[in-house]
Amino acid sequence: MASPDAEQAAPTEPARWRDLDMLLSRPGNLVAASFDPSPTLRDLLGSLVEVLVVGAGGLGCELLKDLALSGFKKMHVIDMDTIDVSNLNRQFLFRIEDKEIEFYSQFHIIVLGLDSIEARSYINSVACSFLEYDSNDNPLEETVKPMVDGGTEGFKGHARVIIPGTTPCFECNIWLFPPQVKFPLCTLAETPRTAAHCIEYAHLIKWDEVHPGKPFDADDAEHMQWIYSEALKRAELFGISGVTYSLTQGVVKNIIPAIASTNAIISAACALEAFKLISGCSKNVSNYLTYNGLEGTHIKVTEFVRDKDCLVCGPGTLIELDTSSTLAEPFDLMWQFIKMLEEHPKLQISKASVTHEGNNLYMQSPEVLEQMTRPNLSLPMFELLKEVPYATVHATGMAENNGKKVSSLRKLRVAFKGVGASKMDTAESS
Repeated sequence: MASPDAEQAAPTEPARWRDLDMLLSRPGNLVAASFDPSPTLRDLLGSLVEVLVVGAGGLGCELLKDLALSGFKKMHVIDMDTIDVSNLNRQFLFRIEDKEIEFYSQFHIIVLGLDSIEARSYINSVACSFLEYDSNDNPLEETVKPMVDGGTEGFKGHARVIIPGTTPCFECNIWLFPPQVKFPLCTLAETPRTAAHCIEYAHLIKWDEVHPGKPFDADDAEHMQWIYSEALKRAELFGISGVTYSLTQGVVKNIIPAIASTNAIISAACALEAFKLISGCSKNVSNYLTYNGLEGTHIKVTEFVRDKDCLVCGPGTLIELDTSSTLAEPFDLMWQFIKMLEEHPKLQISKASVTHEGNNLYMQSPEVLEQMTRPNLSLPMFELLKEVPYATVHATGMAENNGKKVSSLRKLRVAFKGVGASKMDTAESS
């Protein structure tokens, strides 16, 4: 009998990577045209490929583990949220950063483990901003920055592959995300039928009645306890069961319980798709995988179609200018490029910052960049864009999305009237 102190010997390095090396060493009918089987391919992936993981929550942390076990070594992690103590059981890596768009250019692939539509939309627009098209509106392969997006909601989840210019981007299928459920105030006040109705009554109506002028803080334990107590009284009055403190937190903060097994399944799917995208060892899922473990196990793959007129992943919205047009001056509104972006029916971007080929033409903030780029406001756009007949520029500003003003990045194709000719059949003139 082995000693209690004896430990099982760790696998040797070749044995640890045996299955991975076998996958990368064999040809097949489903491999990419560029795939070159080799036992050294894993080492190349680990030493050369830069991976960006956005989101370090329950799914993001699981993704990092799976990607590391898939041979990726150069991984960067960013998270744009604060850490909730209740999440510590499944979140074990944290890093809060805010990066400029140029930061993302170094990565070969971006993997998303986010829980926010706004954050997904922003990262999607950043990845698509690097995409360029040839004169026939075909995406240039060297400018494509692929993404793998994963998401979980209780016992449900999805994993999808986004290849800008080829498969639908996030904005192409934004309709997949249903609007947030809102309860009519008359139902909350007069005829509550569920535990959630009782909680929202205490949150949206009762709090202001008892605490006029005092803002509710969802992160304050005393405030949350008060909401729970009032919701419990309301539920007892109408004979409704199911009000708990955890449900109160979930309703007030719009929190959906995270299931560890769902995170593990979706993370594995995302890591596998990222591995296939980079190595070419097999065909990627095309292009949206859904998982439902609520009653049994149901997995389905749906192939969605890309919107060729998408404002984010398409060739860009056509803006026609005279060679004398400037960014914002003189103050004749006809010639203000930035004003045009705000009034354009498709764009409607306010407070826009404008870049071209990584160069800042004008930046609204921070103040030091605004001062540095302010002289460009009086220069002709034709001169700023190196006097070419047409050019691709990117505008970042505030635009309306689902009734809220959010940071947005849009691709624009600027054409100068009477200077050369360009094929821009898919875009519409302003």
